[in-house]
Amino acid sequence: MEWVEIEIEQLDSDLPLPQYMTRGSSGMDLYARRATTLFPRQIKLIPTGIKVGIPTGFELQIRPRSGLATQGVSVINSPGTIDPDYRGEIKVILINFGEKPYLIKRGDRIAQAVLCPVCYARLKVVNQLRRSERSHQGFGHTGR
Repeated sequence: MEWVEIEIEQLDSDLPLPQYMTRGSSGMDLYARRATTLFPRQIKLIPTGIKVGIPTGFELQIRPRSGLATQGVSVINSPGTIDPDYRGEIKVILINFGEKPYLIKRGDRIAQAVLCPVCYARLKVVNQLRRSERSHQGFGHTGR
């Protein structure tokens, strides 16, 4: 297992730092900085109380927590991307797909952050793409 160091600025010292909850976890849990109620079909930006310095060549992906998703609450832009040059507070965009209001308390685990390597593409303009077996066949072409 390879560990990558990420600098972190903690805006509220009484909130836990992001952490892996088990030895096999891929994502670190993120915590809500403020309490709020998320009403049905409502989207809210939830601050986490941290800023991070991600090394070049990586991104931090913000993903839903399965425990919240089973209750209808999810990250609407999943996965959200935190770029290595962003230095503001990490905020999570949550939506309540459920039928009832959902109370988020300060310190609740609201999402998970997964550190991922990034490959950068160099675009090469061509007159025509090479053919492939699938060609231009689109949605549903390979079966239902």
